[in-house]
Amino acid sequence: MSGMIRRLLALEGVNVVCQFRDDGSFVVGYGRMSQEDMVQMARFAHDYRRMAQGNADQLAIFSGMRGWTPPRGWIVRGGAQSLCGVGNLVCMVDSQGAPLNEILLELREVSHW
Repeated sequence: MSGMIRRLLALEGVNVVCQFRDDGSFVVGYGRMSQEDMVQMARFAHDYRRMAQGNADQLAIFSGMRGWTPPRGWIVRGGAQSLCGVGNLVCMVDSQGAPLNEILLELREVSHW
């Protein structure tokens, strides 16, 4: 599995990739960041995913419509760097020029391994 995760670094614009458990604990990370920062990034991704799921659940209740959760992942964009997450994987990518659709598709594929 770690080889599959590491291959994400070969994608244009990907600087860091991390895997975490369902409880948010760090599993493994690769890229240009200290392990301490990767642990924090994994925790953020876990918390963000839970928050987005909670908001989606509320929208479904209020609107009477299902399908609010982004089933293929999420992106938090920043000026220089952005985070892309699918399942228990998260990548830090360059905000300018990174092919986000390609990155999300690869994250999705690797998350099923």
